[in-house]
Amino acid sequence: MNTLIRAAATALLACAVALPAATTATAAAPTSASASAPPPVAVSVPRSTPASVADRPAGALRMPAPTGPYRVGSSVLHLVDRSRTDPWVPEADGRELMVTLHYPAARSAHGRPAAYATREEARLLLEAVSVDDPALIRQVAKARTHGAVDVRPAPGRHPLVVLSPGFGMGRYTLTGLAVDLASRGYVVASLDHAYEASGTSVPGGRTLTCVACTVMEESGWSKGAVVTGTRAADTRFVLDRLTGPRPAWTYASSIDRKRIGMAGHSIGGASAGTAMASDRRIDAGVNMDGTFWDELPADGLGGRPFLFLGTDSHGPGGGDASWDKTWAGLRGAKHWLTVTGADHLGFSDAPVLLGHLGLPHGDLPAERAVSVTRAYVAAFFDEHLRGEDQPLLDGPDPAHPEVRFHRP
Repeated sequence: MNTLIRAAATALLACAVALPAATTATAAAPTSASASAPPPVAVSVPRSTPASVADRPAGALRMPAPTGPYRVGSSVLHLVDRSRTDPWVPEADGRELMVTLHYPAARSAHGRPAAYATREEARLLLEAVSVDDPALIRQVAKARTHGAVDVRPAPGRHPLVVLSPGFGMGRYTLTGLAVDLASRGYVVASLDHAYEASGTSVPGGRTLTCVACTVMEESGWSKGAVVTGTRAADTRFVLDRLTGPRPAWTYASSIDRKRIGMAGHSIGGASAGTAMASDRRIDAGVNMDGTFWDELPADGLGGRPFLFLGTDSHGPGGGDASWDKTWAGLRGAKHWLTVTGADHLGFSDAPVLLGHLGLPHGDLPAERAVSVTRAYVAAFFDEHLRGEDQPLLDGPDPAHPEVRFHRP
């Protein structure tokens, strides 16, 4: 896994908490979804090495506090879809998924703080960026989120948002966004897609590693549509298990089944579009800096709203033609924003994690990357799931000078 990530030449594997760098366009093989696949975004691997232990920050890893009025609860589900064969490990007993639910908690709720990642997930995460310092592994493994384990939810029904991480990245790398959305009144389901992350801990002391990374490399990165199609099916299954007649989550009654959104980072963002195309339950979608691998249906997602949120390289006419093509096909409310100074990983927890490790994380300071991502994703869902007008989406805002609006 280490060698694979360090040698990666495309953004699909760069999402595996690979070392960040500037992006450029590169060619891709055709996918099954279209005559020619959009070009993935390539990254160059930095020649610099991680900072020495003496140069790294000491002390606990602290995750950014949420900004909304609610306390936050946290639950973890292990789900297995035995109606499907896993595309990466066909001999597995169905398609295995880990899901973390962050949700608005009752004001009186107090409980044990939820862990950020397991020790094995932390070890594999740091191994991916050439860090093997046991002290740093312990710091990540001991990090706690701002969610309390399995506490009672706040009264009422709340919109549901599904989060899909970048390729190679665990669901926990979107925790900063998930916790913030939950504090603002959303139930958030963050998915780990089996064999697509550096490490996913599952019950029984097992760890699923990134088998898909090897498959993608050996296929010449021609299977992007397999990833997005599989993640769309994962999302349908999770929605069935959360909103169906016999839900898997104890507090599923707190979900408003009529208000569902999906957001993702990198290929997780592309998967949001693919999932919407196949599941009408998803009312709004967000792609954070991901190349689209699938063509839109003729109705352009049926007029449902969509947000593009990316780096400067994802501006109109930039290095990723899939954004221009997808934008032209959308029929409903749509927003195209880029963030000056952000790098590809800047829409996840990577700036916080890499900063703690003494590694570079783009020109945008970590606190600004976190603030911008939270503000615009929340504004989008507030407007399109809750029906609350959001001036932040109307044009440039002095409080967020990094954000540029595009209306091709």
